[in-house]
Amino acid sequence: MKTFISDLIPKLKQFSKKLDDLALLTNQHWVVVDDIGNNKNVYIFRANNDLLISQNGKVEKAKWEYLGNNSLLIDRKDESYLFKHGFFDKNILALKVDSKEEYAFLINENKYDGELNSIERVLDFLKKSYLETPIEKFIEVETEKQKINIPLDIVLVSHKSNKGILKFEQTHDKYLNLDYGQKVYLEGKPAPNGKYKLDFMRYIHIQEGIITTVSIL
Repeated sequence: MKTFISDLIPKLKQFSKKLDDLALLTNQHWVVVDDIGNNKNVYIFRANNDLLISQNGKVEKAKWEYLGNNSLLIDRKDESYLFKHGFFDKNILALKVDSKEEYAFLINENKYDGELNSIERVLDFLKKSYLETPIEKFIEVETEKQKINIPLDIVLVSHKSNKGILKFEQTHDKYLNLDYGQKVYLEGKPAPNGKYKLDFMRYIHIQEGIITTVSIL
């Protein structure tokens, strides 16, 4: 894997997940940034510590191990590599070469297939996502318990449920439109996890304040 020098990664430490978040690391397709568009190298970290490395469809079987202290060992057929934690989220994995200020970058193919295909785009994405505050106009909306700020092109639409009056975030429309990923509030806070009955036939499932399922059962 080609490595890059970056002074941005240390600035992102507070936003990063830990390398021991194995649910986020394993069974994803991590594509080496430098190889996108040329040779496509994909790393798949499996829960049993097998590491599958696919280069243009040709697979090498290797091993990986989390060593604690935010250290990751990759053991290939002819050589082994020790990496330290650089930055880690659901989209990007930056591994720091041990004892060097250099990073290998991998992106989650399931999240950004083809979009982040160069180191410049990756660094720009990280900078905009975590270090730059977008300039947006907001409107203050008072709910039952508190005031929240939402973008001007978003409105809150109220609808009765079996657990109280819910407020749904959506684009300008006075009628309720239900959609996966839609934010929902109850008494001024993200609606608690669970199943909600809206009317005679409609139900929604909410997880962490967003709709995960819309059903008629």
